[in-house]
Amino acid sequence: MHTVEGATGLRERKKRRTRDALIRSALELFARQGYEGTTVDEIAGAADVSQRTFFRYFAGKEDVALSVQHMVESHFFDAVCERPAAESPLTALRTAVLSSWDTIEEAIQSVVPLTLHVRTFQMIQSNPQLLAAHLRRLMELEDRLTQEIARREGLPPQDPRPRILVAAFSGVMRANGKLWSEVADGDMSELKRTTAAYLDQIGPALAENWRS
Repeated sequence: MHTVEGATGLRERKKRRTRDALIRSALELFARQGYEGTTVDEIAGAADVSQRTFFRYFAGKEDVALSVQHMVESHFFDAVCERPAAESPLTALRTAVLSSWDTIEEAIQSVVPLTLHVRTFQMIQSNPQLLAAHLRRLMELEDRLTQEIARREGLPPQDPRPRILVAAFSGVMRANGKLWSEVADGDMSELKRTTAAYLDQIGPALAENWRS
């Protein structure tokens, strides 16, 4: 006989498989025929589920198009929350993003091939609707990071330093991510190297006299 815990685990695995199948089907269709040229019915059909099942997992095409990127962002935020309290805020952000790349890559590839993720990221950057939704989510992530840094440092909400730091960090990450998608063809080791190099420039870029 199956235990209640075993049955619950089986249901969760089946739900995860269905969700992953919908993501793969959607991103493959987007890559072949474009975001605008793909319907929810086509995504559901490619995953061999009903439209009703699709809407159990996703609010619509935009939601599924951004799903892997959202997973990456959540993975990074969790890594920040796990950093030791003694680390400075910038060190915590830098270490979290660099130390989590290997597990992020594994998490992505458990759902879709890395090359498909890169093509989806490029699609997001070129589609005004998706880019607007992506930037809105990034703003929400920045708010959460700001609150977490303030909490770690014991600062009041009105202190501007956490928000300024997160804004600088996020700007570097956006610039580097766009460059990575354009020239690195999804090489995660190259992304990790350039991310470290870019983040190491935050302090000097803000403090140095560039004309000297």
